[in-house]
Amino acid sequence: MKVIIAAAGTAGHINPGLAIANKIKKENKDAKIMFIGTTRGLENDLVPRSGYELKTIDAYGLSKKISIDNFKKICKTIKGYGEAKKIIKEFNPDIVIGTGGYICGATITAAHNLKIPTMLHESNAFPGKAVKMLAKKTNTILVSFKDAIPRINNANNIVFTGTPVKIKKIEYNINEKSKIINDIGLNQLKPIVLVFGGSQGAKRINETIIEIIKNKMNKNYQIIWATGPKQYDEVKENLEKSNININNIKDIKIIPYIYNMEEIMNCVDVIVARSGAMTIIEISNLGKPSILVPLPNVSHNHQLYNAQVLEKVNAAKIILDNEIKGENLNNTIEQIVLNKKTMDKMGQNALKVSTTNAEDKIYNEIKKIIK
Repeated sequence: MKVIIAAAGTAGHINPGLAIANKIKKENKDAKIMFIGTTRGLENDLVPRSGYELKTIDAYGLSKKISIDNFKKICKTIKGYGEAKKIIKEFNPDIVIGTGGYICGATITAAHNLKIPTMLHESNAFPGKAVKMLAKKTNTILVSFKDAIPRINNANNIVFTGTPVKIKKIEYNINEKSKIINDIGLNQLKPIVLVFGGSQGAKRINETIIEIIKNKMNKNYQIIWATGPKQYDEVKENLEKSNININNIKDIKIIPYIYNMEEIMNCVDVIVARSGAMTIIEISNLGKPSILVPLPNVSHNHQLYNAQVLEKVNAAKIILDNEIKGENLNNTIEQIVLNKKTMDKMGQNALKVSTTNAEDKIYNEIKKIIK
């Protein structure tokens, strides 16, 4: 089996591609897999680190605005199509799979024109431009959320598979859970709220948590807060101006990044986060109540649509980025943590939209196409 996977830009596009590649390798040790990306995204780190070959092409997201910059991007993307076509011809894959990002436009189109079977995976509840444009040219489109299906027109075949994620549900016993919590400097006497904004952090969420700390609002809960590596020093300086030592705040642990995220997410009671597709899937698979702050100014406002997947089953509360403040976030947290019945019910509701065995489902669809 020979497979090309097109994935570029953010971890949300690349990690599903890597999970698919790992599943193919697990089932077929002789499989040959190549990735196509750009020179600018995280694929340049994540793909080689995972042991896969990466070829790069020119590809850009295009806007509807008429400008010299956009014209240059169009020219480069046309060049990228030629580069993709050459790579695909030389590798001669059985299938080309796109897992998101503007890289898919050139790569999937090139494969289609070479009469090579194609597949697209859409992680978000609101499909991106590439998926909508390529629907007719793709043998099968895989979606993470059922909400995405009616938003894709003219597709040959759409299958709900979910998205492969690294973080799985773990049932820790009391001693195991206690050790994990104690190791980060908290305890099990009060509910624990995990706050994070993705690998880079989220400035607006960070500003809101600073407000909660300065006004000592978190009397009824503890906080584990990952600021993001790039924002940690800024947060530290901000707190120090109010004579607050970042390493010595009662019931609060502040760190740049959480490396044992699977352990932590399994042990906390409530999650406050952005609503990228991977985060929504992890929260639902773990069955955790959440407060979601969709990132604004993203294509098609897709983070809001992702958050609504959990909100409509009463598993999450949404606070918009331009509305979040210390007071309303604190009040929303307390509405959940001070009512165990509410907290448990929200967690159970989250599990209603969870998906399991996504890798197996995706691999089965690949086999149907390749035969």
